Amino acid sequence: MNILGISAFYHDSAACMVQDGRITFAAQEERFTRKKHDSSFPKNAIDYSLKERGLKVDDLDYVAFYDKPFIKFERILSTYLAFAPSGIRSFIKAMPVWIKQKLWMKELLRKELGYEGKIIFPEHHESHAASAFFPSPFQEAAFLTIDGVGEWTTTSYGTGKGNRIEIIADIHFPHSLGLLYSAFTYYTGFKVNSGEYKVMGLAPYGEPRYKDLILKELIDLKEDGSFRMNMEYFDYCAGLRMTNGKFEKLFGGPPRKPEAELTQREMDLARSVQEVTEEVMLRMSRHVHKETGQKNLCLAGGVALNCVGNGRILREGPFENIWIQPAAGDAGGALGAALFAWYQYLGNTRHADGKKDSQHGSYLGPEFSNDSIADYLNKNNIPFTRLKEEDIPGRVADLIADGKVIGWFQGRMEFGPRALGARSIIGDARSPKMQEIMNLKIKFRESFRPFAPSVIKERVSDFFEIDRESPYMLLVAPVKKDIRKEMTDEEKRLFGLEKLYVVRSDLPAVTHVDYSARIQTVDRETNPLYHKMIAKLDEKYGCPVIINTSFNVRGEPIVCTPADAYLCFMRTNMDYLMLGDCLLDKKDQRPLENDTDWQKEFELD
Repeated sequence: MNILGISAFYHDSAACMVQDGRITFAAQEERFTRKKHDSSFPKNAIDYSLKERGLKVDDLDYVAFYDKPFIKFERILSTYLAFAPSGIRSFIKAMPVWIKQKLWMKELLRKELGYEGKIIFPEHHESHAASAFFPSPFQEAAFLTIDGVGEWTTTSYGTGKGNRIEIIADIHFPHSLGLLYSAFTYYTGFKVNSGEYKVMGLAPYGEPRYKDLILKELIDLKEDGSFRMNMEYFDYCAGLRMTNGKFEKLFGGPPRKPEAELTQREMDLARSVQEVTEEVMLRMSRHVHKETGQKNLCLAGGVALNCVGNGRILREGPFENIWIQPAAGDAGGALGAALFAWYQYLGNTRHADGKKDSQHGSYLGPEFSNDSIADYLNKNNIPFTRLKEEDIPGRVADLIADGKVIGWFQGRMEFGPRALGARSIIGDARSPKMQEIMNLKIKFRESFRPFAPSVIKERVSDFFEIDRESPYMLLVAPVKKDIRKEMTDEEKRLFGLEKLYVVRSDLPAVTHVDYSARIQTVDRETNPLYHKMIAKLDEKYGCPVIINTSFNVRGEPIVCTPADAYLCFMRTNMDYLMLGDCLLDKKDQRPLENDTDWQKEFELD
């Protein structure tokens, strides 16, 4: 049985294929269109998922869309009416697309797909909950979903047992932890729905000076994690901005202009909202544990990408185990909708062994054979050396040890926002200069942004204070004390971004300013070549940890095809590109004369 899951029209559109209960494909539309966070109908992702599986639209048994458009429209209309006449400009901007397109989702899906079969519409947070529980390794678990807003729900919790999920309680719009965080993302000068990672990364440079003010004025937080927000300070219900003049008065000025210099104020605001968010997440998790009596917790929704909060739930919360959906945001809704159809709607049996999830490492996107990559390079007269597969780990380990920055393009593309060793840029975690080099010369992004370590699973506890795997880079843990470097009195007096240049551990490129790291553990079963390469670095140079960041530059999605990878390689100061079994040395390449010459569509078959 073939079930196509779709999420679209808000941000991070995606498509997923579930066949006889097995996830066989999932990818965001942005990877194909090259428009970051693309919200358009995921035509390219759908086309690829069908083509890769050798299917036609007529072979689909069900299509599942990740939310209920009529209920979402009801919420939008009710909100505008409640705030009228303010918000008329926003209303006029929003309504045409709803009247012409979004309200008629069933007809739109039939038209876009040429599909006449059954279409089902789980609720938004049902899709999140399904994406959290059904691929998890647990036969029974509690779940917690937290995001901006779906139809009306912004937060929900419940239980999953076997092949069913049940939502027990929820919090409704406009009261939203995700939108509170996004309000501060907007106010500190970053882009909503994409800059939240930056706020989290900036937080350790600041002090929580505004935390008490946020808890006093903006959010009334209860002991069980439920809350109400003071809407006098926010404009997202009826306006085109997240915050208003009263918010600006409370925090002493207008929002930071995008790209303006970061000041200590922004760092303190980031730290303050991050600490509030962590406190809400912890209180919620304790309440969910108390109410459900479950020992396992599954997380999804955009706030579940807050890996600092996740790490605290693991360390300080009452649950024995937690599992987080790697595509926790709206893209993962496509996956959740398809799995909801298979298990809950159709009633199929589900077996989980308590150890291994069914997400397949989240390596669920397109892949390209070594021969097709070599053909592409030859056709475009691109110089390369072809390696035997057994020689790749040692050769790349040598390059990393030599301080080189390498593009690593192998196997199936990752589903979700994190690069997990399929579309990654990698380097030496021991280098004190590597974070600055990668941020400014490779990624062309803000210098404060932290990088994550990839560490072979069996060695993670030797370097980080964590006793389990973290395959999806969604847990932050402290760096072990025995590899930390003590700060001098002078270094302790440094302020703001001055802290960035202090060497804090034996792995300075992946140790954040608060001695933490966002960890990816690498499993020899799910990504054997990546594991072998890091293990070879350990064998030859005594370090089983590398720096891993996503294969893209600022403002662009992660690369999908070999052509995307080559273009990104040539536009940056990367030294080498490991493209399948083809090794490219930057010194051998001729300069790009015109980007469009190299943006030839790579054949996806």
